[in-house]
Amino acid sequence: MSEGLTKLGHEVVVYANGGSEVSADVRWIYPRDQWPVKGDFPDTLKEITHTAWALRDAADSCDIIHVNNFVGLPFSEFTKTPIVLTIHHEHQEALSSFYMRYPDAHYVTISEFQRRQELMPNLETIHHGIDLSHYEFCSQKEKYFSFLGRVAPIKGTHIAVRVAQETGIPLKIAGEIQPIFRDYYESEIEPHVDGKLIEYVGEADLAAKNELLRNSLALLFPIQWNEPFGLVMIEAMACGTPVLALPGGSVPEVIQDGVSGYVCQSIKEMVRRARDVESWIRPEAIRRYTEKRFSMERMALDYEQLYDAISCPATLRSQPQLLETSDAEPTAA
Repeated sequence: MSEGLTKLGHEVVVYANGGSEVSADVRWIYPRDQWPVKGDFPDTLKEITHTAWALRDAADSCDIIHVNNFVGLPFSEFTKTPIVLTIHHEHQEALSSFYMRYPDAHYVTISEFQRRQELMPNLETIHHGIDLSHYEFCSQKEKYFSFLGRVAPIKGTHIAVRVAQETGIPLKIAGEIQPIFRDYYESEIEPHVDGKLIEYVGEADLAAKNELLRNSLALLFPIQWNEPFGLVMIEAMACGTPVLALPGGSVPEVIQDGVSGYVCQSIKEMVRRARDVESWIRPEAIRRYTEKRFSMERMALDYEQLYDAISCPATLRSQPQLLETSDAEPTAA
């Protein structure tokens, strides 16, 4: 988002790790990211240290402080600068109660589904957007389906396999197999991987995502939980590839039936839509839909509007300086 705000003429400071590559001013105390996140005590201490330092560093010079982790909220009591928190996680009662302790903060959910579960004041929804220039559009598709994401029961990888088997259309699976789900992969997925109908292609960086998604007839998104957003859906649509999904969480907000794919009410319906995909796919319309609703520019404009509403009109600068802190890439020494 910092790129979009910078293009709008704002001065943005991003507090992340030293390896972050954005055009904005990047400030850090840890030189590189830590992945995968272990979530242990040392990790927590580093997150607290980083967040406290970032808020103190910016408190006297920024008009808005935008945090993406809940650790920053208690520090809001030590600054008069308005705080915006974007909530990226699923609903948790303990965290919602925690948020209610800070009613002066401004909260953003990433879907209306997510927003309806929260009770904080100063709460609104801003959907994610992506830099569409990073995603390659292709109107001519090859005859295969794609699955992109963690290979895990809640992602429905086994359902994607079933759709491929019932339609006879090959499936390419890309994504991380985490140790906790190794047994799931070995029992539910690997026995079906034959390199022909079902293929596991490994984890995917941006180049591999483009290769997989732009040529695919459809992305299968048979989600088995209420995911707050599901970024992979708009990545596929940016390539002109439709999404066939089950109706969990934000799915009905992202997919427009008959335009960018279908929200299927059952596996049987997903199989039917998948079997006939070549008769209804319109790649150009899918890309236009994504440009209108899920671009980085649209997201930046939405946040700019929120920042303007929060800032005092009497003291609002012509180009307000904004702070964005991120926990998307946890820091490590």
